[in-house]
Amino acid sequence: MTSPVHTRADLDSLPNYVPGRTVPGAIKLASNEVPGGPLPSVTEAIAQAATQVNRYPDMGAWALVDRVARELDVPAEQVAVGCGSVSLCQQLVQALCEPGDEVLFAWRSFEAYPILTQIAGATPVTVPLDATHTHDLDAMLDAITPRTRLVFVCNPNNPTGTAVRRAQLTRFLDKVPPHVLVALDEAYREFVTDEEVPDGLEFLRERENVAVLRTFSKAYGLAGLRAGYAAAPAKVTEALRKVYVPFSLNALAQAAAIASLDAKDELMARCRDIVAERTRVRDALLASGYVVPETQANFVWLPLAERASEFAEHALDSKVVVRPFAGDGVRVTIGTPEENDVFLDAAASFQRRA
Repeated sequence: MTSPVHTRADLDSLPNYVPGRTVPGAIKLASNEVPGGPLPSVTEAIAQAATQVNRYPDMGAWALVDRVARELDVPAEQVAVGCGSVSLCQQLVQALCEPGDEVLFAWRSFEAYPILTQIAGATPVTVPLDATHTHDLDAMLDAITPRTRLVFVCNPNNPTGTAVRRAQLTRFLDKVPPHVLVALDEAYREFVTDEEVPDGLEFLRERENVAVLRTFSKAYGLAGLRAGYAAAPAKVTEALRKVYVPFSLNALAQAAAIASLDAKDELMARCRDIVAERTRVRDALLASGYVVPETQANFVWLPLAERASEFAEHALDSKVVVRPFAGDGVRVTIGTPEENDVFLDAAASFQRRA
């Protein structure tokens, strides 16, 4: 029986968000999660908060807003929170764009960008990455039109791990029209080791058209709780709050996020361990004959083009789940040393078979 309810016709053309697969008994290196889970002090904070879940959470998450503001050394009115940085991406599009307005981003980049743009009725505009799998900021400047309202710059970029440097980004921001907001999506900021990859807050402090997005899902190990934040001009954060779904940032996530910020030193020590493994894994892949762009995230990118799906199936035969992007490449999360060794063995055997 056909339902009489009518849905939006354009939803048929909406691309699907494809999460990393979870296969029982296999090593999951598909979703850029950290292997260690929440820090012990964070787990304790979650347990304490769980005793109060019969009550609604603080709708504005003001304790978390204040804690983030202190951490970033920005006024609280310049901080907004949401269910991971992906929620804040959606809130930005909803708050800034009307039907027909344009949202510009590199491709390939975070696969939620075109989905969130189309849901809001705006028009996605993509610019190919350059030959080094990095944002082509000059081409992105050329793609800005009078209809452009928002530009996403994912830095480091997901799924390639590449990053734009301070001089490039400064030159780009100098030329972006003032009515266009540039959202620096820094979901992997904690894994950046190159001092020339700028902290987006540098630009927020001196410009009126820059926002910085970050998440607790990656380095902080809270992917299952969904918490993120934006730092932006006060007018933008006020708009973000207006399109925020009431009570959507739950009480456990709020408590866990605050506790994670309080355990910053322990967190960064864990990030340094992941970075060391990142270097080891990339070096081993290069030695095996793979092309692997320099990465500043907690994953590596293998630009395998038409062999991406074949590589992912081969890895799965070795009980390793990676994230293929058909026709483009494969993204592989950095796991524990033992998990990474299993992956590297699978990668080496794939090369021998080629």
